Amino acid sequence: MEPSLTMIRQRALGAAPVVRALAAALPFRDASFDAVLAVLTVHHWPERARGLAELARAARRRVVILTHDPAADRFWLEEYFPELFRISRRILPSLEELCRALGRTRVLDVLVPRDCQDGFQGAYWARPEAYLDAGVRSAISSFARLAPRELAEGLARLRADLASGAWERRHGALRTKSELDLGYRLVVAESA
Repeated sequence: MEPSLTMIRQRALGAAPVVRALAAALPFRDASFDAVLAVLTVHHWPERARGLAELARAARRRVVILTHDPAADRFWLEEYFPELFRISRRILPSLEELCRALGRTRVLDVLVPRDCQDGFQGAYWARPEAYLDAGVRSAISSFARLAPRELAEGLARLRADLASGAWERRHGALRTKSELDLGYRLVVAESA
């Protein structure tokens, strides 16, 4: 089943209506909403500039985008899946691109808590065993971009390092942190 349909079906009865549309052609009048929000999605849009313009058009006061800064410091997961990060750096919009498209903006750091419950790529930074779970990986779109061989090799290295204690020796100190800056950012554009 298409992921968006799965998410729609999980919504509570009585929730606000759902409208399925392309970011580049939102079916709403100008200034229809006080705020619009895009969460870890802009990199999936085939017409990114048009989609960003549509967000600004539909928002009366504010556009908020949660994204990942492709220029951010490296994260230990890159040791196991380097191609994952090469792909991300190629497809993620730069903060400059987003700010240029949206006008007056501010960028805020989003620290990821150690026990983060959302399933995005960096959510399990203190729980490396989670990346071995196919169900966890299936909720992280970037893993779907890896060739089967790259995925299998990365999983084998991670599994071996967890079993031998090598991961713990190199990165175990991270488990003492309550949150970590992995390069996730909120780009907030306020209307004039």
